[in-house]
Amino acid sequence: MKLIVGLGNPGLRYKNTRHNIGFLAVDNFAKVNGTKITKRESNSLFTKSVVDEEECLLLKPQTFMNNSGSAVKLFVNKFGIDLNDILVICDDVNLTLGIIRFRPKGSSGGHKGLRSVIEKLNTVAFNRLRIGVGYERKDTLKDYVLSGFNANEKKSVRDAISKTTDAIGVWISHGVETTMNRFNEKKKDGGE
Repeated sequence: MKLIVGLGNPGLRYKNTRHNIGFLAVDNFAKVNGTKITKRESNSLFTKSVVDEEECLLLKPQTFMNNSGSAVKLFVNKFGIDLNDILVICDDVNLTLGIIRFRPKGSSGGHKGLRSVIEKLNTVAFNRLRIGVGYERKDTLKDYVLSGFNANEKKSVRDAISKTTDAIGVWISHGVETTMNRFNEKKKDGGE
């Protein structure tokens, strides 16, 4: 079984913010695969789906970003999910808006949701897919990630979510290396 986790914050106030792009991505993946993430358990919303003959658990922790790891650990333990079968999807302010980056392991990069997952699972060795939301340094980081996308950004966001949906499908069917080779792009603004 695969566990696909979108990170975000619960509640309408945060629904379409940059920090919730993980929720938006996993919701879109569910929709494309004919389901909705509506079941409630252990401070999470989840659903099960079968994708390319692989059973998948789609999860949106409702514990707020900083405590996402608690919900992830509960589901990992309950379903006996191997670390290699976990994919965590989140925003990344260090990537240009619309760029996606898949990695099989790594640090939190300062992302509090990833840090919580790392702490609760006691490892950095799980897959993560970061979606670039950019960062215009005219706002504080907190204000920026909790802001919505402006009209000029919405097409890039839709494209990134569509690419993410495709990348999740490739990861399920073909694994880490193929997904990285097909979907990882270089930053447009330098860096990693």
